[in-house]
Amino acid sequence: MSRFSGYIRGLDPRLPRSVWTMEIGGFANAFGNGLAFPFLLIYLHNVRGFSLPMVGLIAATSAAAGIVTVPIAGIVVDRFGGKRTLIVSLVVLAVGFGGYALVREPWQAFLFAAVGGIGNGAFWPSQSALIIGLAPQARRHAAFALQRVMRNLGVGLGGVAGGLIATTENATSYTVLFTLDALTFLAFIVALAFVPDPGLSRTESEEPGRYREVLRDRVFLGVVGLNLLYVAAGYAQLEVFPVFAKNEAGISERQIGLIFFANTLAIVVAQLPFVKVLEGRRRMRALALMTLLWAVSWMIVFGGGLWSEGVSAALVFGIAFVIFGLGECMHGPTQGALVADLAPPRLRGRYMALSTLSWEVGFVIGPAAAGFILDWRPHALWPLAAAVCLAAGAGALLLERKLPPALRLTPS
Repeated sequence: MSRFSGYIRGLDPRLPRSVWTMEIGGFANAFGNGLAFPFLLIYLHNVRGFSLPMVGLIAATSAAAGIVTVPIAGIVVDRFGGKRTLIVSLVVLAVGFGGYALVREPWQAFLFAAVGGIGNGAFWPSQSALIIGLAPQARRHAAFALQRVMRNLGVGLGGVAGGLIATTENATSYTVLFTLDALTFLAFIVALAFVPDPGLSRTESEEPGRYREVLRDRVFLGVVGLNLLYVAAGYAQLEVFPVFAKNEAGISERQIGLIFFANTLAIVVAQLPFVKVLEGRRRMRALALMTLLWAVSWMIVFGGGLWSEGVSAALVFGIAFVIFGLGECMHGPTQGALVADLAPPRLRGRYMALSTLSWEVGFVIGPAAAGFILDWRPHALWPLAAAVCLAAGAGALLLERKLPPALRLTPS
């Protein structure tokens, strides 16, 4: 019993109260995202009647707008700090995602996707910079892991609640989802009122850096280039999965919510133990194992969609999403902390911006390509995504030898 209690105490991420306060706000916001995110493409395709290629392009528009915003956000973060930039981004996101409730024509969906993308482009680098400013360097990997736990717990619970609310037979149910989602962005702002501003990450005598300095860091560019592949072949396919599951395997919105919740439970249960396991171990090997788990999960989705339907398909997909979640547990404490360790303090905003850019580009390529593949050969999407995941994992192992030796291991 004492050994078990010692193990539980050992899972304490040992983070300041300010990080916990921030992540409580992030949890509320993630709950709202979970309400709406899994059902956005179903809403656009099955409720509003937009074609699958158009739906894919709408999803890609959000990421494309983020691509334009991210470099500017990096400059803003370096000049004004992460907290101020984050608050502004949350206001813009509330307008963008809340606006989906008003969509009746495709141009309206493109408009609000662009607004949401602008907010999202500023959200991630500012949030990451704020976490780095609040957490001690040796505990950054734990801070990013906690962020992953809180975010996924919120998204998972929100997905279950959204599955109980949403139905394609009643368009108003989707209006409720997007309105609630918008309100949770504002709830995050309230939580930030209780979070101290760590200020700028440079001394008063220092001038902000330039992007050309960041672009000379070839190791960093390799890290974010691989992350683009992780996002396009991994995370971005979570966005298109619901429309595949509903239309090809007869899965209901409620079952989709439960599938996403299974993914959440896997992350919530495994993330902090994974932090302990990863400490003192090779970072790039963890990322390679992550891509292997993701490839396995997508092949299970492929088999489940091909040979089952209804409840049986939902069970198969749930297993796939649990495996995918275990892979996510390796990405959270590894990728963000590695970028933070590579970034000089005066360039922190710009490094985080280009890291965010890899997510945005991945979310352009992933949904846009998936939309056309789903329209052409729906089941072909998953083996293709699995192959890209495996290629990215091989790239991570090759890049490891170029990392500074002091950064190859997760801090212990």
